[in-house]
Amino acid sequence: MNLLFERILGIFSLDMGIDLGTANTAVCVGGQGIVLCEPSVVAVRKGTTEVLNGGNAVGNEAKDMLDKCPGNIEAIRPLKNGVISDFEITEAMLAYFIRKVHKRAWGLKPRLIISVPMGITSVEKRAVIESAERAGARSVFLIEQPKAAALGAGLPISDPQGSMIVDIGGGTTDIACLSLQGVVTYETLRVAGDEFTQAITSYIKEHCGLLIGEQTSEKIKIAIGSAVPMELIGGEEMQMEIRGRNMATSLPGRTMINSIQVREAITPVLKQIAASIKHTLERTPPEIAADLVDRGITLAGGGANMRGLDFYLEHEVNLPVKRADEPIYAVCRGTEAVLNDINRFGELLESAEDI
Repeated sequence: MNLLFERILGIFSLDMGIDLGTANTAVCVGGQGIVLCEPSVVAVRKGTTEVLNGGNAVGNEAKDMLDKCPGNIEAIRPLKNGVISDFEITEAMLAYFIRKVHKRAWGLKPRLIISVPMGITSVEKRAVIESAERAGARSVFLIEQPKAAALGAGLPISDPQGSMIVDIGGGTTDIACLSLQGVVTYETLRVAGDEFTQAITSYIKEHCGLLIGEQTSEKIKIAIGSAVPMELIGGEEMQMEIRGRNMATSLPGRTMINSIQVREAITPVLKQIAASIKHTLERTPPEIAADLVDRGITLAGGGANMRGLDFYLEHEVNLPVKRADEPIYAVCRGTEAVLNDINRFGELLESAEDI
């Protein structure tokens, strides 16, 4: 009886694809496109798993609380380096996003396709599936992020030719060469957008004597960050005023920072990503490498929006580099493509029975 009831509820639930990211979670619905993209942050009462505001202090509302909470409230990012670090909080976050997409709190039994980084363990994969099931999913399938990103970026991953995707998210950078719907060589680097942010925070502390929070550092990265001198990509160097706590006086203070300083701060992180791409290319079979000479590398993920990153990597690895259209949504669009044509792309998915 319960199984029949669940199937009936499933008929009235939307099948969803979820890019469950360290920094942001994007959700798409088959045939409707991307319907939600919010930060992967949850605000709870400290020492508990009670989500504030009746379970609705998630996403944008919770991110506004980061580094600003009183002693009895915590704003938590329940994923670290692309994997679940807090099981119950992730479950609450997924339940919220499912409710928000469906615009109701009853009768929800959707089928979910969730992206995960390459190379994570079976235990980490099961944690994702169990969290989603407890959040109300009827069935859960996983797709590895490079496959989803390549599909969402429009790469012909079913062809017997090589394609390369570099997906720079918040917690991980997935680098993969693909052919015939499979991954030929890959590397997952637990260095990505969050490391850019942390590098800026540390640089400003050391060179400017100012303590700033994560949100301020992220604003700096987006506003004036660049991988190469701005003149190389047709722009001019920029600057902005930042505010924080002066380390010398321990009082609120302000200073100016420019894009040259930001570039100096993030260069070590850029070098790590470039080195991982080279390492992956060194292990790529010759015929796949030959295809990449013309096809080049496609960038996806929020980190791909860094100014001049394509220019920087092109000169580091000596291959053409281009960004996917709206790279932050590439993975989510890939999950939507699978939802829309499950017969064609079903082999890209893993279920609990496969793990």
